[in-house]
Amino acid sequence: MPEPDTFSVPYQQVLDRITPHLPPYLRKIEPIYGRVAFEFAPFTGHEKEPAKPQSYYDDPRLNYVPETEDAAEHRIRTVARDVLDDLYQQASKRWQDAAYVAELRRVVRDAPECWRAYEREAKALEAAYSYLRTSEAGREWPAAVSRLVDAQDRTRAAAARFDERAADIADADYRHLYADLSPAQALAKAGYPEAKDWHIGDGFGGYFRGGLAAKVDRLIEEQEQHLAKVRRLSGTN
Repeated sequence: MPEPDTFSVPYQQVLDRITPHLPPYLRKIEPIYGRVAFEFAPFTGHEKEPAKPQSYYDDPRLNYVPETEDAAEHRIRTVARDVLDDLYQQASKRWQDAAYVAELRRVVRDAPECWRAYEREAKALEAAYSYLRTSEAGREWPAAVSRLVDAQDRTRAAAARFDERAADIADADYRHLYADLSPAQALAKAGYPEAKDWHIGDGFGGYFRGGLAAKVDRLIEEQEQHLAKVRRLSGTN
């Protein structure tokens, strides 16, 4: 630990002032290179968000004193308040991350299974569409196109089922917008590292857009436009 003179005011005096207002989840506090470092117990995210206690505001030993009135007391109180402000700000950020992860664990539910089902249907759709470019497809064109339509419908339905979960995930992402964790990081911490590949969409205030079904709709539209052009240029029905 550095010598006390590396701290702007006597550290022990500051510690004496802030000790009554330290939270129970604080495991360690120490001065390091002129600042104070904190170690917190892990947050679950289900606790009440950390905030300075009422005792902080009621403590006469932390009340503002003008420097012109008492320079030493002014410095100690200023540093003590800064330390407590920093402590609760850091604790709040840790809690926000934990709350984000906790909410994702609650809302993800069967999203992994829904995504895997979508991937299977999307792969089948790609195969059905690719088949139309083969000579074999020309000999059974109506049947091949019918299979494509079936594959489109199944893929669209699978995407819609995934969107039911994605909407809740997107809403959680929006409500925890100011957490330090990115959506992918939060999902990984929640136990879903594979979610980096999920198409989540955007959600805010109960509104959801840009989901997987919308993406599939665009793909289906592109496929149908291509088929219409083929029919027009080839003179087939």
